[in-house]
Formats: sequence, C-alpha cells, structure tokens
Amino acid sequence: QVHLVESGGGLVQPGGSLRVSCAASGSIASFFAMAWYRQAPGKQREAVATITRDGRTNYADSVKGRFTISRDNAKNTIYLQMNNLKPEDTAVYYCKVEVMNYWGKGTLVTVSS
Repeated sequence: QVHLVESGGGLVQPGGSLRVSCAASGSIASFFAMAWYRQAPGKQREAVATITRDGRTNYADSVKGRFTISRDNAKNTIYLQMNNLKPEDTAVYYCKVEVMNYWGKGTLVTVSS
C-alpha cells in the first residue's frame, strides 16, 4: 500500500497559475502510470492528466496546452502545473496510481476573482 498526499491547492484568480504536488510514501518508479483527476461540485470525477513510467503524457481536451504533468522519481512525487486557470477548473484535485487504484485525499483548487 502506498499513501498519496496532495498539496499546493488554494485560491487563484482567473488567468493565474498554480502547481499542485502529490507525494508518495514509497517509490513510484515502478508504477506503470500515475494520474491527476478532479471533481468539481456536483459533477463526476474526471481524468485530467496521466504520465507513464517512461514519461509519456496524456491530457483531457479541456486542459491541453494549459496544464503540464511531471514526475520526479527521486522525490517520489508527481506534479501538475496549471496555467491560465479558468473558473471551470475549480475542483478538488486528486492523484492516483493507475492500475493499483491508490488515491490521495485531494487538494482544493478554487479559481475566482
């Protein structure tokens, strides 16, 4: 079992940037893929971005060109850099180890003026 802890959420104005992090309690190097999901109020959880063990990435259409996922195996951490944030990006952001189905508890990102 690997525990995941997200951090870095907060309040940001539209057009602003934020980076959220997900620290794992153990090594992430062997995991096939890790991902960021989000859940907005009243909506279903959705996948935002995925990064594989060899660094391949995939993004939801709604965030392409604005969000960047990365991983640092030495720090057992993945990141989500979010630029040009929009009010519709407001959600709780969760990280997940794909296939193993390990989830963090999430960090709230609020985009509002």
